[in-house]
Amino acid sequence: MADSPTPIPGARLLFSLDPAVAHLNHGSFGAVPLNVQRVQQRLRDEVESNPLRFFDRGFFDRVTHTRRHLATFLGADPDRTALVGNATTGIAIALQSIGLGPGDEVMTTTHGYGSISYAVERECARTGATAGLVTLPLRASETDVVALIRAALRPGRTKLLIVDQVTSATAYQLPVATIATVAARLGVAVLVDGAHAPGMLPIEVDRIGADFWVGNFHKWAYAPRGTALLSVAERWVDRIQPLVVSWLQPLGFPQNVEFQATLDYTPWLAAPAGLYTLRSLGIDRVREHNAALAAYGQRVIGAALGLSPDELPDPGGPDVPMRLLPLPEGVATTQDEAVALRERISDELRTEVSLNAWNNRGWLRICGQVYNHADEYERFAERLPSLLR
Repeated sequence: MADSPTPIPGARLLFSLDPAVAHLNHGSFGAVPLNVQRVQQRLRDEVESNPLRFFDRGFFDRVTHTRRHLATFLGADPDRTALVGNATTGIAIALQSIGLGPGDEVMTTTHGYGSISYAVERECARTGATAGLVTLPLRASETDVVALIRAALRPGRTKLLIVDQVTSATAYQLPVATIATVAARLGVAVLVDGAHAPGMLPIEVDRIGADFWVGNFHKWAYAPRGTALLSVAERWVDRIQPLVVSWLQPLGFPQNVEFQATLDYTPWLAAPAGLYTLRSLGIDRVREHNAALAAYGQRVIGAALGLSPDELPDPGGPDVPMRLLPLPEGVATTQDEAVALRERISDELRTEVSLNAWNNRGWLRICGQVYNHADEYERFAERLPSLLR
Protein backbone atom coordinates (compact mmCIF):
# COMPACT_ATOMS: atom_id res chain seq x y z
CA MET A 1 0.00 0.00 0.00
CA ALA A 2 1.38 3.42 -0.98
CA ASP A 3 2.69 5.60 1.83
CA SER A 4 0.74 8.54 3.19
CA PRO A 5 1.89 12.05 2.24
CA THR A 6 4.30 13.94 4.48
CA PRO A 7 2.40 16.19 6.89
CA ILE A 8 2.74 19.94 6.42
CA PRO A 9 4.71 21.11 9.48
CA GLY A 10 2.68 23.08 12.00
CA ALA A 11 -0.54 22.94 9.99
CA ARG A 12 -2.52 21.18 12.69
CA LEU A 13 -1.74 23.97 15.13
CA LEU A 14 -3.55 26.48 12.91
CA PHE A 15 -6.95 25.08 13.97
CA SER A 16 -8.91 24.94 17.22
CA LEU A 17 -10.39 21.49 16.55
CA ASP A 18 -10.81 19.08 19.47
CA PRO A 19 -7.62 16.95 19.44
CA ALA A 20 -9.51 14.01 20.98
CA VAL A 21 -11.61 13.69 17.80
CA ALA A 22 -10.52 12.58 14.31
CA HIS A 23 -12.09 15.16 12.01
CA LEU A 24 -12.30 13.32 8.69
CA ASN A 25 -15.23 15.29 7.26
CA HIS A 26 -13.89 18.72 6.35
CA GLY A 27 -16.18 18.83 3.31
CA SER A 28 -19.40 19.31 5.25
CA PHE A 29 -18.73 22.44 7.31
CA GLY A 30 -15.03 23.16 6.91
CA ALA A 31 -12.84 24.37 9.76
CA VAL A 32 -11.82 28.00 10.29
CA PRO A 33 -8.14 28.63 11.10
CA LEU A 34 -7.39 30.46 14.33
CA ASN A 35 -6.00 33.54 12.60
CA VAL A 36 -9.20 33.85 10.55
CA GLN A 37 -11.30 33.45 13.68
CA ARG A 38 -9.36 36.30 15.24
CA VAL A 39 -9.82 38.55 12.21
CA GLN A 40 -13.55 37.92 12.30
CA GLN A 41 -13.69 38.61 16.03
CA ARG A 42 -11.91 41.93 15.55
CA LEU A 43 -14.52 42.80 12.94
CA ARG A 44 -17.31 41.88 15.36
CA ASP A 45 -15.69 44.07 17.98
CA GLU A 46 -15.51 46.92 15.48
CA VAL A 47 -19.22 46.58 14.70
CA GLU A 48 -20.25 46.49 18.33
CA SER A 49 -18.03 49.42 19.32
CA ASN A 50 -19.95 51.71 16.96
CA PRO A 51 -22.59 50.03 14.75
CA LEU A 52 -23.64 53.23 13.01
CA ARG A 53 -20.09 54.15 12.07
CA PHE A 54 -19.39 50.61 10.79
CA PHE A 55 -22.37 50.60 8.43
CA ASP A 56 -22.27 54.29 7.53
CA ARG A 57 -18.63 54.94 6.62
CA GLY A 58 -16.91 52.96 3.90
CA PHE A 59 -18.91 49.79 4.50
CA PHE A 60 -19.96 49.29 0.86
CA ASP A 61 -16.40 49.86 -0.33
CA ARG A 62 -15.13 47.18 2.03
CA VAL A 63 -17.67 44.64 0.79
CA THR A 64 -16.82 45.50 -2.84
CA HIS A 65 -13.10 45.17 -2.15
CA THR A 66 -13.66 41.75 -0.55
CA ARG A 67 -15.80 40.60 -3.46
CA ARG A 68 -13.14 41.66 -5.96
CA HIS A 69 -10.45 39.83 -4.00
CA LEU A 70 -12.42 36.57 -3.82
CA ALA A 71 -13.73 36.74 -7.39
CA THR A 72 -10.25 37.36 -8.79
CA PHE A 73 -8.96 34.31 -6.91
CA LEU A 74 -11.55 32.21 -8.77
CA GLY A 75 -11.11 33.81 -12.19
CA ALA A 76 -14.58 35.35 -12.08
CA ASP A 77 -15.52 38.86 -13.19
CA PRO A 78 -16.08 40.84 -9.95
CA ASP A 79 -18.75 43.00 -11.62
CA ARG A 80 -20.78 39.90 -12.46
CA THR A 81 -20.29 38.28 -9.08
CA ALA A 82 -22.01 38.74 -5.71
CA LEU A 83 -21.20 37.63 -2.20
CA VAL A 84 -23.93 35.41 -0.77
CA GLY A 85 -24.36 33.36 2.39
CA ASN A 86 -23.84 29.93 0.85
CA ALA A 87 -24.23 27.95 -2.36
CA THR A 88 -27.85 27.08 -1.57
CA THR A 89 -28.71 30.78 -1.35
CA GLY A 90 -27.00 31.52 -4.65
CA ILE A 91 -28.88 28.71 -6.37
CA ALA A 92 -32.21 29.95 -4.97
CA ILE A 93 -31.45 33.41 -6.38
CA ALA A 94 -30.67 31.98 -9.81
CA LEU A 95 -33.79 29.80 -9.79
CA GLN A 96 -36.12 32.69 -9.06
CA SER A 97 -34.36 35.01 -11.54
CA ILE A 98 -34.34 32.80 -14.61
CA GLY A 99 -38.04 33.31 -15.31
CA LEU A 100 -39.50 29.81 -15.20
CA GLY A 101 -43.03 29.22 -16.37
CA PRO A 102 -45.49 26.49 -17.38
CA GLY A 103 -43.91 24.12 -19.89
CA ASP A 104 -40.35 24.84 -18.72
CA GLU A 105 -38.17 22.13 -17.20
CA VAL A 106 -35.34 22.24 -14.66
CA MET A 107 -32.99 19.28 -14.98
CA THR A 108 -30.78 17.94 -12.16
CA THR A 109 -28.78 14.74 -11.73
CA THR A 110 -29.01 11.85 -9.30
CA HIS A 111 -25.78 13.12 -7.69
CA GLY A 112 -27.27 16.52 -6.79
CA TYR A 113 -27.38 17.98 -3.30
CA GLY A 114 -30.59 17.26 -1.40
CA SER A 115 -31.54 20.81 -0.47
CA ILE A 116 -31.15 21.89 -4.10
CA SER A 117 -33.76 19.31 -5.07
CA TYR A 118 -36.12 20.91 -2.56
CA ALA A 119 -35.39 24.36 -3.99
CA VAL A 120 -36.14 23.12 -7.51
CA GLU A 121 -39.37 21.48 -6.38
CA ARG A 122 -40.54 24.66 -4.67
CA GLU A 123 -39.74 26.89 -7.64
CA CYS A 124 -41.42 24.50 -10.04
CA ALA A 125 -44.53 24.39 -7.86
CA ARG A 126 -44.57 28.19 -7.74
CA THR A 127 -44.10 28.73 -11.48
CA GLY A 128 -45.73 25.72 -13.10
CA ALA A 129 -42.43 24.35 -14.39
CA THR A 130 -41.46 20.70 -14.00
CA ALA A 131 -38.41 18.97 -12.57
CA GLY A 132 -36.43 16.39 -14.53
CA LEU A 133 -33.70 14.02 -13.36
CA VAL A 134 -30.71 12.55 -15.19
CA THR A 135 -29.55 9.21 -13.81
CA LEU A 136 -25.76 9.06 -13.74
CA PRO A 137 -24.05 5.82 -12.67
CA LEU A 138 -21.52 6.20 -9.88
CA ARG A 139 -18.50 5.27 -11.97
CA ALA A 140 -19.55 6.69 -15.33
CA SER A 141 -16.73 8.05 -17.49
CA GLU A 142 -16.65 11.72 -18.45
CA THR A 143 -17.73 10.75 -21.95
CA ASP A 144 -20.68 8.78 -20.62
CA VAL A 145 -21.67 11.57 -18.21
CA VAL A 146 -21.78 14.10 -21.04
CA ALA A 147 -23.65 11.72 -23.33
CA LEU A 148 -26.29 10.90 -20.71
CA ILE A 149 -26.89 14.54 -19.91
CA ARG A 150 -27.00 15.45 -23.60
CA ALA A 151 -29.64 12.77 -24.21
CA ALA A 152 -31.81 14.01 -21.32
CA LEU A 153 -31.90 17.68 -22.34
CA ARG A 154 -34.89 18.75 -24.43
CA PRO A 155 -34.27 21.93 -26.45
CA GLY A 156 -37.17 24.31 -26.18
CA ARG A 157 -38.37 22.70 -22.96
CA THR A 158 -35.36 22.25 -20.67
CA LYS A 159 -34.64 25.78 -19.52
CA LEU A 160 -32.05 25.10 -16.85
CA LEU A 161 -29.60 22.32 -16.03
CA ILE A 162 -28.09 22.22 -12.53
CA VAL A 163 -24.90 20.16 -12.29
CA ASP A 164 -22.37 19.77 -9.48
CA GLN A 165 -18.70 20.52 -10.00
CA VAL A 166 -17.84 18.10 -7.20
CA THR A 167 -20.76 16.08 -5.91
CA SER A 168 -21.38 16.04 -2.18
CA ALA A 169 -22.87 12.62 -1.50
CA THR A 170 -20.69 10.76 -4.01
CA ALA A 171 -17.45 12.83 -4.03
CA TYR A 172 -17.19 12.86 -7.82
CA GLN A 173 -15.80 15.64 -10.03
CA LEU A 174 -17.94 16.21 -13.12
CA PRO A 175 -16.74 17.74 -16.43
CA VAL A 176 -18.74 20.93 -16.01
CA ALA A 177 -17.02 22.94 -18.76
CA THR A 178 -17.79 20.29 -21.36
CA ILE A 179 -21.34 19.96 -20.08
CA ALA A 180 -21.81 23.74 -20.29
CA THR A 181 -20.60 23.75 -23.90
CA VAL A 182 -22.97 20.95 -24.91
CA ALA A 183 -25.92 22.56 -23.13
CA ALA A 184 -25.24 25.96 -24.72
CA ARG A 185 -25.46 24.41 -28.17
CA LEU A 186 -28.94 23.18 -27.25
CA GLY A 187 -30.02 26.54 -25.83
CA VAL A 188 -30.12 25.26 -22.26
CA ALA A 189 -28.83 27.47 -19.43
CA VAL A 190 -26.43 25.82 -16.97
CA LEU A 191 -26.06 26.44 -13.25
CA VAL A 192 -22.89 24.91 -11.80
CA ASP A 193 -23.10 24.03 -8.11
CA GLY A 194 -19.44 24.52 -7.21
CA ALA A 195 -20.01 24.32 -3.46
CA HIS A 196 -16.72 22.46 -2.88
CA ALA A 197 -14.63 24.07 -5.62
CA PRO A 198 -13.10 27.25 -4.09
CA GLY A 199 -9.74 26.36 -2.60
CA MET A 200 -10.06 22.71 -3.61
CA LEU A 201 -9.69 22.97 -7.37
CA PRO A 202 -7.56 25.20 -9.63
CA ILE A 203 -10.49 26.72 -11.50
CA GLU A 204 -11.25 29.70 -13.72
CA VAL A 205 -14.97 30.32 -13.32
CA ASP A 206 -15.39 32.44 -16.44
CA ARG A 207 -13.71 29.76 -18.58
CA ILE A 208 -16.27 27.16 -17.51
CA GLY A 209 -18.83 28.98 -19.63
CA ALA A 210 -21.80 28.41 -17.33
CA ASP A 211 -24.71 30.83 -17.08
CA PHE A 212 -24.54 30.66 -13.29
CA TRP A 213 -21.82 29.41 -10.98
CA VAL A 214 -21.90 29.34 -7.18
CA GLY A 215 -19.32 28.14 -4.66
CA ASN A 216 -18.57 28.21 -0.95
CA PHE A 217 -15.40 29.67 0.54
CA HIS A 218 -16.09 28.21 3.97
CA LYS A 219 -15.20 24.66 2.98
CA TRP A 220 -11.79 24.45 1.31
CA ALA A 221 -10.72 28.13 1.29
CA TYR A 222 -10.65 28.54 5.09
CA ALA A 223 -13.22 31.36 5.23
CA PRO A 224 -15.74 31.75 8.04
CA ARG A 225 -19.03 29.94 7.44
CA GLY A 226 -21.53 31.96 5.48
CA THR A 227 -19.19 33.02 2.67
CA ALA A 228 -19.96 32.14 -0.93
CA LEU A 229 -19.93 33.69 -4.41
CA LEU A 230 -22.58 33.72 -7.10
CA SER A 231 -21.21 34.52 -10.57
CA VAL A 232 -23.51 35.05 -13.56
CA ALA A 233 -23.01 35.41 -17.29
CA GLU A 234 -23.43 38.86 -18.81
CA ARG A 235 -26.82 38.10 -20.35
CA TRP A 236 -28.33 37.40 -16.94
CA VAL A 237 -26.94 40.34 -14.95
CA ASP A 238 -29.96 42.62 -15.40
CA ARG A 239 -32.38 39.83 -14.51
CA ILE A 240 -30.92 38.80 -11.17
CA GLN A 241 -33.21 39.57 -8.24
CA PRO A 242 -32.39 39.13 -4.54
CA LEU A 243 -34.46 36.89 -2.30
CA VAL A 244 -35.14 39.91 -0.09
CA VAL A 245 -35.41 43.47 -1.42
CA SER A 246 -33.46 46.09 0.50
CA TRP A 247 -32.10 49.62 0.11
CA LEU A 248 -29.64 48.96 -2.72
CA GLN A 249 -32.26 47.42 -5.02
CA PRO A 250 -32.03 50.40 -7.46
CA LEU A 251 -28.32 49.67 -8.04
CA GLY A 252 -29.01 46.21 -9.42
CA PHE A 253 -26.69 43.21 -9.32
CA PRO A 254 -24.45 42.60 -7.43
CA GLN A 255 -25.18 45.26 -4.81
CA ASN A 256 -28.88 44.43 -4.55
CA VAL A 257 -28.00 40.84 -3.68
CA GLU A 258 -25.16 41.68 -1.29
CA PHE A 259 -26.81 44.32 0.86
CA GLN A 260 -29.33 42.80 3.25
CA ALA A 261 -29.49 45.50 5.93
CA THR A 262 -28.41 44.10 9.31
CA LEU A 263 -26.92 40.87 8.00
CA ASP A 264 -23.68 39.83 9.73
CA TYR A 265 -21.05 40.74 7.13
CA THR A 266 -18.03 39.76 9.23
CA PRO A 267 -17.64 36.32 7.57
CA TRP A 268 -17.27 37.99 4.17
CA LEU A 269 -14.86 40.66 5.36
CA ALA A 270 -12.69 38.03 7.11
CA ALA A 271 -12.64 35.68 4.10
CA PRO A 272 -9.45 37.16 2.53
CA ALA A 273 -7.60 36.08 5.68
CA GLY A 274 -8.57 32.50 4.78
CA LEU A 275 -7.01 32.88 1.35
CA TYR A 276 -3.92 34.37 3.00
CA THR A 277 -3.63 31.22 5.12
CA LEU A 278 -4.05 29.00 2.08
CA ARG A 279 -1.41 30.92 0.15
CA SER A 280 0.95 30.92 3.13
CA LEU A 281 0.80 27.14 3.33
CA GLY A 282 1.19 26.90 -0.44
CA ILE A 283 -1.92 26.35 -2.53
CA ASP A 284 -0.51 23.55 -4.67
CA ARG A 285 1.14 21.96 -1.66
CA VAL A 286 -2.15 21.91 0.27
CA ARG A 287 -4.10 20.52 -2.67
CA GLU A 288 -1.61 17.75 -3.34
CA HIS A 289 -1.38 16.85 0.34
CA ASN A 290 -5.13 16.75 0.90
CA ALA A 291 -5.91 14.68 -2.19
CA ALA A 292 -3.12 12.20 -1.44
CA LEU A 293 -4.17 11.86 2.21
CA ALA A 294 -7.81 11.23 1.30
CA ALA A 295 -6.68 8.58 -1.19
CA TYR A 296 -4.50 6.96 1.49
CA GLY A 297 -7.41 6.94 3.92
CA GLN A 298 -9.67 5.36 1.31
CA ARG A 299 -7.14 2.57 0.72
CA VAL A 300 -6.59 1.87 4.43
CA ILE A 301 -10.28 1.86 5.34
CA GLY A 302 -11.16 -0.06 2.18
CA ALA A 303 -8.69 -2.80 3.05
CA ALA A 304 -10.14 -3.06 6.55
CA LEU A 305 -13.62 -3.49 5.06
CA GLY A 306 -12.37 -6.20 2.71
CA LEU A 307 -12.77 -4.10 -0.42
CA SER A 308 -10.51 -4.60 -3.41
CA PRO A 309 -8.93 -1.57 -5.12
CA ASP A 310 -11.42 -1.99 -7.98
CA GLU A 311 -14.30 -1.50 -5.52
CA LEU A 312 -13.04 1.94 -4.39
CA PRO A 313 -14.73 4.67 -6.46
CA ASP A 314 -12.47 7.09 -8.28
CA PRO A 315 -13.22 10.76 -7.50
CA GLY A 316 -13.04 11.76 -11.14
CA GLY A 317 -9.91 13.90 -10.81
CA PRO A 318 -6.55 13.97 -9.02
CA ASP A 319 -7.32 17.16 -7.08
CA VAL A 320 -10.36 15.94 -5.14
CA PRO A 321 -9.58 15.52 -1.41
CA MET A 322 -12.78 13.56 -0.74
CA ARG A 323 -13.12 9.82 -1.21
CA LEU A 324 -16.03 7.40 -1.12
CA LEU A 325 -16.30 3.86 0.26
CA PRO A 326 -19.26 1.49 -0.07
CA LEU A 327 -20.52 0.08 3.21
CA PRO A 328 -21.48 -3.60 3.47
CA GLU A 329 -24.76 -4.56 1.86
CA GLY A 330 -27.73 -3.78 4.08
CA VAL A 331 -25.91 -1.16 6.19
CA ALA A 332 -27.28 2.40 6.22
CA THR A 333 -29.54 1.93 3.19
CA THR A 334 -31.83 4.81 4.23
CA GLN A 335 -30.85 8.34 5.15
CA ASP A 336 -32.20 7.93 8.67
CA GLU A 337 -30.04 4.83 9.12
CA ALA A 338 -27.04 6.69 7.69
CA VAL A 339 -27.48 9.54 10.18
CA ALA A 340 -27.84 7.09 13.08
CA LEU A 341 -24.66 5.25 12.07
CA ARG A 342 -22.74 8.51 11.64
CA GLU A 343 -23.74 9.51 15.17
CA ARG A 344 -22.62 6.11 16.54
CA ILE A 345 -19.26 6.51 14.81
CA SER A 346 -18.93 9.98 16.30
CA ASP A 347 -19.85 8.87 19.82
CA GLU A 348 -18.11 5.48 19.98
CA LEU A 349 -15.10 5.96 17.69
CA ARG A 350 -14.60 9.69 18.28
CA THR A 351 -14.41 10.17 14.52
CA GLU A 352 -16.38 12.55 12.32
CA VAL A 353 -17.23 11.30 8.82
CA SER A 354 -19.99 11.78 6.27
CA LEU A 355 -22.49 8.99 5.68
CA ASN A 356 -25.18 8.95 3.02
CA ALA A 357 -27.68 6.52 1.61
CA TRP A 358 -27.34 6.82 -2.15
CA ASN A 359 -28.93 4.54 -4.72
CA ASN A 360 -30.19 2.22 -1.97
CA ARG A 361 -26.75 1.67 -0.47
CA GLY A 362 -24.81 3.18 2.40
CA TRP A 363 -21.70 5.17 1.51
CA LEU A 364 -18.94 6.51 3.71
CA ARG A 365 -17.19 9.73 2.63
CA ILE A 366 -13.89 10.82 4.09
CA CYS A 367 -11.81 13.94 3.47
CA GLY A 368 -8.17 14.92 3.73
CA GLN A 369 -7.10 18.25 5.20
CA VAL A 370 -3.85 19.72 6.48
CA TYR A 371 -4.85 19.08 10.11
CA ASN A 372 -5.28 15.33 9.46
CA HIS A 373 -2.59 12.67 9.93
CA ALA A 374 -2.37 9.16 8.53
CA ASP A 375 -2.79 7.53 11.94
CA GLU A 376 -6.31 8.95 12.22
CA TYR A 377 -7.42 6.91 9.20
CA GLU A 378 -5.49 3.88 10.41
CA ARG A 379 -7.13 3.89 13.87
CA PHE A 380 -10.54 4.39 12.29
CA ALA A 381 -9.91 1.48 9.92
CA GLU A 382 -8.97 -0.77 12.82
CA ARG A 383 -12.14 -0.05 14.78
CA LEU A 384 -14.82 0.45 12.12
CA PRO A 385 -15.36 -3.22 11.08
CA SER A 386 -16.25 -4.33 14.62
CA LEU A 387 -18.70 -1.44 15.02
CA LEU A 388 -20.38 -2.36 11.74
CA ARG A 389 -20.69 -5.97 12.84
